[in-house]
Amino acid sequence: MALTGLEIFKLLPKKNCKECGQPTCLAFAMALASAKTTLEKCPYVSEEAKETLGGAAAPPIRLVSVGTGDKKRDMGDEVVLFRHDKAFYHPACIAVEIPDTLKGADLDARIARVSGLGMERVGQKVNIDLAAVSNQSGNALDFAECAARVDAASGLAMVLISSDPVAMGMALDRCAASKPLIYAATEANADAMTELAKKYGCPLAVKGNGLESTALLAEKIGATCKELVLDLGTEDLSQLLAELTQVRRLAIKKKFRPFGYPVMTFARGETEMDQIVDASAKMSKYASLIVTSVNDRAMLLPLMAWRMNLYTDPQKPSQVEPGVYAVGAAGPNSPVFVTTNFSLTYYTVEGEISATRIPAYIIACPTDGTSVLTAWAAGKFTGDKIAEFLKSCGVEEKVTHRNLVIPGYVAVLKGALEEKSGWKILVGPQEASGLSSYMKSNFL
Repeated sequence: MALTGLEIFKLLPKKNCKECGQPTCLAFAMALASAKTTLEKCPYVSEEAKETLGGAAAPPIRLVSVGTGDKKRDMGDEVVLFRHDKAFYHPACIAVEIPDTLKGADLDARIARVSGLGMERVGQKVNIDLAAVSNQSGNALDFAECAARVDAASGLAMVLISSDPVAMGMALDRCAASKPLIYAATEANADAMTELAKKYGCPLAVKGNGLESTALLAEKIGATCKELVLDLGTEDLSQLLAELTQVRRLAIKKKFRPFGYPVMTFARGETEMDQIVDASAKMSKYASLIVTSVNDRAMLLPLMAWRMNLYTDPQKPSQVEPGVYAVGAAGPNSPVFVTTNFSLTYYTVEGEISATRIPAYIIACPTDGTSVLTAWAAGKFTGDKIAEFLKSCGVEEKVTHRNLVIPGYVAVLKGALEEKSGWKILVGPQEASGLSSYMKSNFL
């Protein structure tokens, strides 16, 4: 059972030194009890207290790392059920499957394809996180050789998928230094897989058959292996979503330690689109790792976009730095557009303008990362605010004209903005998709 704040307070040094960031030791104890701080922030806690408080101070969902160096990916370490409470911190990892039935040039081509599944969205680089090497051949040597090749050539952390401890051992002999995730320990092979995890120092996936069997297996293996990832083994989507929710709730609210680990699952479906829809639902319900066979960039983009939205702090919207941005070889006669500094808004506008190949300037006004209509409704995108930013952002030194295009949805700002800024205000299209025809009609 988790300790209360008062029980934790009794074990603290009671110096009230404030070095932990809290005003008193009691405040620190209360924050520790509610998982809002960590024991390491107290520089004077005794070793005896650390031993006693270790479990109480641990996050309700343990942090598990797969891979090393630049390949390292973290899962778990979450402390809330809903992101508006305190945000989610470790985005769900996406693993793409590479079967060991591929050989030679076919294997190299698949590795290159999977490694190159990165893309850019709203100014951020996104990529898959792991390569999942699966023992589809049933041959231990083929599995080990495939794992070694992927480890050497992919640049990704790995999941090793095999129910055969012999095959897993051979693969780990070749790539354990990269700290792959071992998948999976079941009731049938738990002892052998646990020994491999301890021998090679790798995280271990525990696969049960529903909530009860997974809890029992995790409790048994967790006594000696600390870095675990849970697979509930449930294939029916509606049942699995309910179980994933229960796991998260029991771990966060009840501090039920057997469920205090990241959870993984597999994307299922007859088509690639079915898999992406399936994966999106599971990601929404707390899956920390999703394995899919989809390796098409266009198919994976919606899943990555959803992950970006899900793991964005709702209290800190994604935003670009306010300022003046040149699109193409913008010069003194180039048109000037104004929008907000919400990343999705800015990059949508930038993409449409860039596609016209007409050089232009975009002014991203500071609106705390909110969209045009939201910022206008909140009084952050007004004639006064835009006029003030026009004078301070430096755009007047970049262009010889004084013509500014505003979004069509805030055409009501035209009069006030002309009066405040002295610029001629042009009303652009309401939607960014209309920028192409607007620019060709007005600036060619």
